[in-house]
Amino acid sequence: MRRYALIYLVVLVAFFVLETTPWAQAFTVGTWTQFLAEVSGGLMQWFDGKVVVQGSNIRNGQTGYAVSIKAGCNGVEAAMILAAAILAYPAPWGRKLLGMAVGVMAIQLLNIIRIISLYYLGEWSEKALTIAHLYVWPGLIILDALIIFLVWMHWLGKPSARPAVS
Repeated sequence: MRRYALIYLVVLVAFFVLETTPWAQAFTVGTWTQFLAEVSGGLMQWFDGKVVVQGSNIRNGQTGYAVSIKAGCNGVEAAMILAAAILAYPAPWGRKLLGMAVGVMAIQLLNIIRIISLYYLGEWSEKALTIAHLYVWPGLIILDALIIFLVWMHWLGKPSARPAVS
């Protein structure tokens, strides 16, 4: 257990250090954030023709109301937490890679729902937006990562069925 915790912390710190570099912020995190805005806005445009996407901003073309997706609101941190947990866990590499791929996609799908809901909550009520943005959704996104990790561990099978790792 100590070995797992140490590996988890080292990998997680490495991810966070890498994520905060100017290069990563500009070329990966920024690009990903803009992609999320385009996907979320594109889905919203199917049923709401007033939605306009500009960079990482989604706005109402008639009223001017807008939300801006920033670093920390793009699901990257939750994905890093999940990836670090999976990488640190004693399991075959193929299953680790599959768990990370499916898990990160699941986190990002939930994050797209989060972005869309926050946009419409904000149009309806600034107070509801604040509560959902600061308290409800962050907990749900992290809970999603935890549930994905637990489901992935269950999928691996019983610990006694896996080879022992020292």
